[in-house]
Amino acid sequence: MAFLRQVLAPFLILLVFLVALLAVSARIFLPNDMAAPAPIEDVAPSQTDAVRMIFTVS
Repeated sequence: MAFLRQVLAPFLILLVFLVALLAVSARIFLPNDMAAPAPIEDVAPSQTDAVRMIFTVS
């Protein structure tokens, strides 16, 4: 049990931290348009879009 608390748990915490750091740091190498936040315009589809989606699925 001491092995889990003293070796394995700190290693897993460090591994999760490093993976998160790598994911956040990877944004530096993305093209400028991909590194920007996603646009939030047109969040809710309009009524005509909903009707169009119903008829295109059928």
